[in-house]
Amino acid sequence: MNIIIPMAGMGKRMRPHTLTTPKPLIPIAGKSIVQRLVEDILATCKEKVDEIAFVISPDFGKKVEAHLLHVAGSLGAKGVIAYQEEPLGTAHAILCAANQLQGNVFIAFADTLFKATFSIDTAKDAIIWTQKVADPGQFGVVKLNAAGEIEAFVEKPKTFVSDLAIIGVYYFKDGEGLKKQLQRLIDEDIKQKGEYQITDAMDHMLKQGMKFYTGQVEEWLDCGNKDATVYTNQRVLEIKKNSEKLIAVSAKLSNSVIIAPCYIGENVVINNSVIGPHVSVEAGAQITDSRIKNSIIQADSIVKDAQIENSLLGKNVNYAEKPRELSLGDFSTQI
Repeated sequence: MNIIIPMAGMGKRMRPHTLTTPKPLIPIAGKSIVQRLVEDILATCKEKVDEIAFVISPDFGKKVEAHLLHVAGSLGAKGVIAYQEEPLGTAHAILCAANQLQGNVFIAFADTLFKATFSIDTAKDAIIWTQKVADPGQFGVVKLNAAGEIEAFVEKPKTFVSDLAIIGVYYFKDGEGLKKQLQRLIDEDIKQKGEYQITDAMDHMLKQGMKFYTGQVEEWLDCGNKDATVYTNQRVLEIKKNSEKLIAVSAKLSNSVIIAPCYIGENVVINNSVIGPHVSVEAGAQITDSRIKNSIIQADSIVKDAQIENSLLGKNVNYAEKPRELSLGDFSTQI
């Protein structure tokens, strides 16, 4: 089986963090989003994975490419880099990895994480993973027939059709067949809002008699903006706290309290501070005289005299809060 990971662009909703770092490379508890995505897929998928293709913008650079190839190699698969020159939609992104569209293919878009067991019935034509949501009108959803097969794909329904949202994870038994359908969209210039979408290809395959089924994830974690990414970090720390070593041996903690679960990376220095819960402090960061909770502090940043919550600091940030001068009368309340 081959895996294709479309990684889209830098990520406008995550600016300013994605001005220098592609969104899928932002760290979550010590590992990039894309690394956690691939590791979680391979940890529960019983199928042998031959190649992992990462579809990226050429602007990502060689350092990012080397990281992605290392991720694939560390998991026993061959890493492949494919380029999407322009952001022309989900179908176009997948087609950029045309050489990997053969045999059994697993596709996962690298802007979400999830808790799931990927049990793949390779006899099925296609499986679309979904998550029950409270507000289906914000998502593309699948409608099931009485036999539990998908009978329609509906984009952001205005009236209730289904509460099973498509999360961007797919299995196809026939990669070559999928490639033909994706190419058909390009050849016939079938677009939605200026982009080629995989749902149009799947809708055509469905009408031709292909059988689509659903798989459901236990938890779907978005990394689309700052608040969502900080929350995802919180959930990943909770999920991984008993299975991963979260505090590096090389971390130096002096007169400080770590409220678990937290990730403390290599060569982190923390003095006179209280960290946690749900904080990730990436390698080389230094924190002094601070109280931090529910936040991500990226590599080599320096934080002093700070009270931080629900925050995301990038790499090499230097942040210190200034002392305040106060004059408060009797019975005052300062909030």
